[in-house]
Amino acid sequence: MRVLLTHKFFRLTGGAEVFFFETGKSLVNNGHEIAYFSTHHPDNITTEWNDYFIEPPAYDSKFLTERIFSLKNIIYSKNAKNAFSKLLHDFQPDIVHAFAIYTHLTPSIFEAAKEMGIPVVMSCNDYKHICPNYKLYDGTQLCEDCRGAKFYNAILKKCCKNSLAFSTASSLEAYVHNFMKVHEKYVDRFLFASQFMLDKTKSFWRDKDISYGVLKNPFKASDYNPVYSGEYALYFGRIIDEKGVDRLVEAAKLISIPIKIIGDGPDLEKLTRIARENNLSHVEFLGPMWGKDLDNVLYGARFVIVPSIWNENFPYVIFQAFAAGKPVLGSRRGGIPELIGEDRGLLFDPSNIQEMADSMTSMWEKPDECERMGLQAREYIVKEYSDEVFYNSIMSNYKAVLK
Repeated sequence: MRVLLTHKFFRLTGGAEVFFFETGKSLVNNGHEIAYFSTHHPDNITTEWNDYFIEPPAYDSKFLTERIFSLKNIIYSKNAKNAFSKLLHDFQPDIVHAFAIYTHLTPSIFEAAKEMGIPVVMSCNDYKHICPNYKLYDGTQLCEDCRGAKFYNAILKKCCKNSLAFSTASSLEAYVHNFMKVHEKYVDRFLFASQFMLDKTKSFWRDKDISYGVLKNPFKASDYNPVYSGEYALYFGRIIDEKGVDRLVEAAKLISIPIKIIGDGPDLEKLTRIARENNLSHVEFLGPMWGKDLDNVLYGARFVIVPSIWNENFPYVIFQAFAAGKPVLGSRRGGIPELIGEDRGLLFDPSNIQEMADSMTSMWEKPDECERMGLQAREYIVKEYSDEVFYNSIMSNYKAVLK
């Protein structure tokens, strides 16, 4: 089978890109021919398909004229459609598997596939298909105000990067795609990693005739050597409002458990200052870390905490924690409870600082229970997210549209 994979980025920026590249590896390892379509960037991974890639839109240019000109290209890109059509013609895929394509590539590429009679499946790792700002989170709280195609609420709230310009552009994008019936006409099957996101999408699209499937993220647990003990609590990821790191710092005021925080983001400086002003000497900010450096700190943790405020899909950090033999304290948001279950960690309400602190204390004071949960977590990730399980699932979804 020939599969054309497309995503707006061709470099590692987060868990969504890991999912994209791991999908390609799995298909190649199982004997399929793969082609890629994306945008140019200096940090892109080298590929033979680079000549088909396009330049990304200049929506964040410092020049107003360039931003205005790029507006139409982030809604419907003729350039992307033409380049994609050429790749479709040259590669002749049996199926197109799309990931995050909004803004940079646009659904115009789906139109190109439809014109050639090639089915399209789309993996959704965020809520862009139903929410102009991707998150169902307005910057302060969970939000579903755009339900029922009321996308003007994104403008009223300026919830896209806290910018009126970005919010207006994203709202217009959503209105145009809704008017064009992009999701009904051009995507043959939508795929979700979490049941939460699937159910949430169905609740938004009650009036749409949509085919749905589940495709959980693949993960190679064998890359990790589990350590079932540790000397501190650990957070690692983006330090930004929706990740709830500020709530973690507040909870730290109520406990004395050593906490290490790895990551970078717009809230790093502010939270570092708050920790210093409150004499939280047991809270240590380590900055961004990757690869083996990150793994070494992860192995030394007793448990990992994921205090997200928004409805995260399937946070990649939980996969990493489980593979390293660490239970996870996670918020009751999105797909997080599905991963943690009843025996791989504890859940808390991220708006309840005391509950978060109590959960951390409970885990800290029961090292044997932490070890038991860590063993369960490792076993779960090995069994449920192996390449074999993932490959069988992806083939099942592909065959559902190919038949």
